[in-house]
Amino acid sequence: MSTLSKSEKRIARELISKGLQVEFEKALNDAYTVLQNWKNKEMNNSDAYYLLFKTVKDNDKHIAFRYHGIGGSDYIDMIFMLLLDGIVSEDDLKEFREEVRNEIMMMYRIRKG
Repeated sequence: MSTLSKSEKRIARELISKGLQVEFEKALNDAYTVLQNWKNKEMNNSDAYYLLFKTVKDNDKHIAFRYHGIGGSDYIDMIFMLLLDGIVSEDDLKEFREEVRNEIMMMYRIRKG
C-alpha cells in the first residue's frame, strides 16, 4: 500500500471533508423529507417523531462509522470508498501521484467488477 506525502494527505483531508459535507446534506435532506411528510399530514405525530429519530440515528451511525477516528493510514481506503459512492470523481484524484491514483483505481475496478 502506498504512503501519502504531506501534500497528498492535505488533499485527502479536503476530499474527506467534502465527503462529510455530502453525508451531512443527505442526512438533513432525509430529516427534511420526514418533516415535510408530517407537515403534509401524511403521518401522525408519533410516527413522524419516531421516523425522524430513526433517520437521524441511522445517518449518525453511518457518519460516525465512516469518519470517526480515521488517520493518515486510512486515507487511501477512505478516498476509495468516497469514489465508490460517487462522492468524489476520478478527476478529484489528479493531484495524487500516479502510484496512489493507480492503487485507488485498482481497488475501484475490482469492487465494481
